[in-house]
Amino acid sequence: MERLGQSTGRKALMTMDRTLVRAGRREWWGLVVLGLPTLLVSMDASILLLALPRISAQLDPSSSELLWIVDIYTFVIAGTLVTAGTLGDRIGRRRLLLIGAACFAAVSVLAAFSTSGLMLVAARGLLGLAGATLMPSTLALLTTMFTVPAQRARAIAVWMSCFSAGVALGPVVGGLLVQWFWWGAVFLAGVPIMALLLVLAPRVLPEHREPNAGRLDPASVLLSLIAVMGVIYGLKELATGGKASTALIAVSAGVAGGVVFARRQLTLAQPLVDLRLFANRIFTTGMLTLLMGLLTTAGIQIFVTQYLQIVLGLSPLAAGVWMVPQALAVIVGTQLSPWLAARVRVASIVAGGLVVSGLGFLVLTQIGGTLAVAVVVLGNVVISLGIAPLMALSAELVVGSVPEGKTGNASALNETFGELGAALGVALLGSLGTALYRTRMADTASDLPPGARAEAGDTVGGAAAVGERLPADEGTLVLDAARAAFTDTVQTVSIVAAVVTFALSALVFRALREVRTEDRSHALS
Repeated sequence: MERLGQSTGRKALMTMDRTLVRAGRREWWGLVVLGLPTLLVSMDASILLLALPRISAQLDPSSSELLWIVDIYTFVIAGTLVTAGTLGDRIGRRRLLLIGAACFAAVSVLAAFSTSGLMLVAARGLLGLAGATLMPSTLALLTTMFTVPAQRARAIAVWMSCFSAGVALGPVVGGLLVQWFWWGAVFLAGVPIMALLLVLAPRVLPEHREPNAGRLDPASVLLSLIAVMGVIYGLKELATGGKASTALIAVSAGVAGGVVFARRQLTLAQPLVDLRLFANRIFTTGMLTLLMGLLTTAGIQIFVTQYLQIVLGLSPLAAGVWMVPQALAVIVGTQLSPWLAARVRVASIVAGGLVVSGLGFLVLTQIGGTLAVAVVVLGNVVISLGIAPLMALSAELVVGSVPEGKTGNASALNETFGELGAALGVALLGSLGTALYRTRMADTASDLPPGARAEAGDTVGGAAAVGERLPADEGTLVLDAARAAFTDTVQTVSIVAAVVTFALSALVFRALREVRTEDRSHALS
């Protein structure tokens, strides 16, 4: 066998009825290039977290706007991933990757120089749209470049490591940038990465189109976005004290959109989402577990990052440093999980990991004492180690549960549910936290001047800003009350997350106890 590092020495292997060609130097360098957008898109979902206090102070967004700033990015990605994959099949995967990279860089500059909360929400939404074109293109090109199963498995493991590392390193990098520059720097960080991608991709990545690419269905995309955004907007309106009538209309529109979407998918010859896949118990369990697992994990982080800075008074740099162990835990956990999966049933690994993650949430219920930083670090590390098996094995479990002809759709749905889970975590747990904080601050805020009352009672960042403007004694009183209210909020939300995670663990073990990662179900045709 000729050396792997020689692109001219690619060896053809005959297997069954098709020819598999070993990847050479160009393909492995191409994998490095594909790792750039994968790392950036996943990092951009969490890089903003340690910038939230600075954004609150400078743009003065409402509690609802603050949540949208964080999670509209992942909502838009989740809602357009499948469509972007179909578009890439039609116009070329490399071409779509380059278009998405250019758009991502341009919108990043727009986001960095936003002058209001609403402007930043809009820019984050556009970033999500650009990000959706990058993710399916990277995975699709990877499968085209690596046709030998052993090499493809290794390449996918590297790709997943880039994705996991991006999620884990986002808060760390964000903290460093905010400390040294200003909050907009967290967006500008992606510009040189995208510029490098635009230069290198044409040199090392092949172009590929599907001859029988599916038809684009804009109506399905619009209906899916209406369904998700309508329900989430309504829930946020209720949590932040908005009009009940507006919330009811939004939720009703979302539910109606979801019903029409589902019916449309069942009638289309090439649906955006093949709902028949959900008749498979293994597939449905895997998707639900990924959704709920990332919901709790991502949802708690919006509280932890604000707690470190506003309640404990750490700088963005210090907060970022204390989140390094969490990043390492994710990377170590995702690397160990495939090794464990070869020796232990997948139900035991994933369910056991969720139990560990639940214990990490229980650790966070103990914040508030003299060892608060240590408690946060320990809780985050335990949560990250526990969720790592789910992140590492979900794609193999979900894709392996469907027939060969459905693997592309299953893979796209796996990515979509992962992004949707992270976005729902910020939306739902964030809305719960907002409601709890507002309730706990109601009495304290009522004693403040009218101009400061709404700001202090809406977000802990707003309370910190009010505290700085008031005379020393009054400011200290407001800050102490806000910190106590926010600490209680984090503890309560952590309890909710722990209960959900333990219940999810029981569901996984019961539903998947007879399944191994190599098992494949052919129940669907």
